[in-house]
Amino acid sequence: MKVVVDTSVWSLALRRRAPSPSPHTELLAELIRDGRVVLLGMVRQELLSGIRHPEQSERLRRHLRAFPDLPLETEDHETAAAFFNTCMSHGVQGTPVDLLLCACAHRRNYALLTMDPDFDHYGRHLPLNLLKPGAA
Repeated sequence: MKVVVDTSVWSLALRRRAPSPSPHTELLAELIRDGRVVLLGMVRQELLSGIRHPEQSERLRRHLRAFPDLPLETEDHETAAAFFNTCMSHGVQGTPVDLLLCACAHRRNYALLTMDPDFDHYGRHLPLNLLKPGAA
């Protein structure tokens, strides 16, 4: 199964000066080796935003170019809006980016790898397959 990887995991793996091993980064490395990683363009943009040093930015751009962006479709955005409305009806505030990640993963029957606890809240109300380290 393919896995949509959230910014939080990529950031821990690639944006730290000296990344420390974690279950999430180890799982990400395993998913990369297996060719199961899916990257969304908005995650790429979040990762590349706010980097002060051009050489660090270029190094990260080169790493990320190994992963093509998942093409988005109208139905992805419509599903994300429906997910947003579902979460809001249960008192859960979500961001458009987070809910688009959820929609893209759900529509394609992909898992979602994140360290962001907000996704646990979304998962109480949405049909998500949240991948946890140790469960790959």
